[in-house]
Amino acid sequence: MGEYVDNDNRDLVSNDSDNENNDEKRCSVCGRTAKECGKLIEMQGGIRICADCLQKGASAIGNYPDFGKLMENLPNFSFINLGDLFGGMPGSAAEEKPAKPVEKFRMDTVPAPHVIKAGLDRFVVGQDHAKKVLSVAVYNHYKRIIEEDRIKEHRRKADKEEIPDPNVPTPVEIEKSNVLMIGPTGCGKTYLVRMLAKLLDVPLAITDATSLTEAGYIGDDIESVVSKLLAASGNQVERAEHGIIFVDEIDKIAKKRNTNQRDVSGEAVQQGMLKLLEGAEVEVPVGASSKNAMVPMKIVNTKNILFIVGGAFPGLEDIIKERLNSRSSMGFHADLKDKYDDDKNLVRHVTTEDLRKFGMIPEFLGRLPIVCPLEALTEEMLVRILKEPENAILRQYEALLSLDEVKLTFEDEALREIARKACEKDTGARALRSIIEEFMLDIMYEIPKDSNIGEVIITKEYVNHTGGPGIRMRNRAYRQIAQQ
Repeated sequence: MGEYVDNDNRDLVSNDSDNENNDEKRCSVCGRTAKECGKLIEMQGGIRICADCLQKGASAIGNYPDFGKLMENLPNFSFINLGDLFGGMPGSAAEEKPAKPVEKFRMDTVPAPHVIKAGLDRFVVGQDHAKKVLSVAVYNHYKRIIEEDRIKEHRRKADKEEIPDPNVPTPVEIEKSNVLMIGPTGCGKTYLVRMLAKLLDVPLAITDATSLTEAGYIGDDIESVVSKLLAASGNQVERAEHGIIFVDEIDKIAKKRNTNQRDVSGEAVQQGMLKLLEGAEVEVPVGASSKNAMVPMKIVNTKNILFIVGGAFPGLEDIIKERLNSRSSMGFHADLKDKYDDDKNLVRHVTTEDLRKFGMIPEFLGRLPIVCPLEALTEEMLVRILKEPENAILRQYEALLSLDEVKLTFEDEALREIARKACEKDTGARALRSIIEEFMLDIMYEIPKDSNIGEVIITKEYVNHTGGPGIRMRNRAYRQIAQQ
């Protein structure tokens, strides 16, 4: 078994495990045993190499500056597929976990829009209009997937020339409706999408448009967003094709104005995303962010993937304000020039023409028919964000101090002062945690020193650094109540 003649043809050498333990064989490059790195490739001269070293060597050759000329001089040289060579062996990159059966969507399993909105209300404060838009869009999207399954079944019966049931209506092909979210930074765009995918139990991939460039340039190509979704779905193609992709900072790929350079991260990315948004079969690598000869590939159809894109679109308010003020500038019913200066929610008046002036191409906007504007956060909304959601910031700090058996209390005036400071920073809800972290640092440091402290009260003066927090020491009555 496994015998071969050596170079001198003097005798036969056995390759059985009786002569040498296979687990003790070592890679000639990294020195690891077969038990540590998996199956080894046997080469001439007694050289053995593991899959990791082989892939590193191939990557180094691929990054060689004159690789094209090198390949011309080696016409019989070709890469091997490690997925075929190491298929099924433990610890290999090509090995995949057994796929769980993907349940098909049914009308009784897709939650209604009011149910989706009620779930979002548990985690997100305000933004009622945006939550309604997203709930209806997602509900219609998955109804569309159900209709797609009916269309396939109808075509299958038509191919077999089966007589259709007259009581069942002929399915209608429904176009996909992707969503464009517009709102200032920190208003909850990403958080809304993340909670939406959590409620629906579908895979979600989140990426920034700032990292995308035209194919062939440094950076991620457009298809990398589909690769992230495939990884989030456990490399199950069917599950990935029913997922959600959220592309944030979409306003950063607007057309650059007054430039003579090639716009590889602006208009070119918009044009490259057209087919993905509409629906196309994309070949993406499995377990890697870029295509490589050593990485297996899978084909993913984006036709049933819901794309949600979002951005702050700074400067869009000026474009909207200019359009609104140009309606009437003379006469008794003329609009004042400063009528919209104090309106922080001008984005609710946005039109496709405003987005075109901003730098988004018409073909791109045509594939995003649902525009979802979000409101700017007010002081009252920030106070509610601090205490109302299930995972509110205040609840997180209360849980942290409760592990030290200390109660944390915030006065109402202190909450309003925190919200006022957050409004001054103009970074939305993100400013809340940074403000709380600043004045909670000393408390989190000092509390574990004294075991007699039973309650800490955050006051307005302490938030403004003009006084200290309220402290209540443990007394006998308090300790008895706590023990009960």
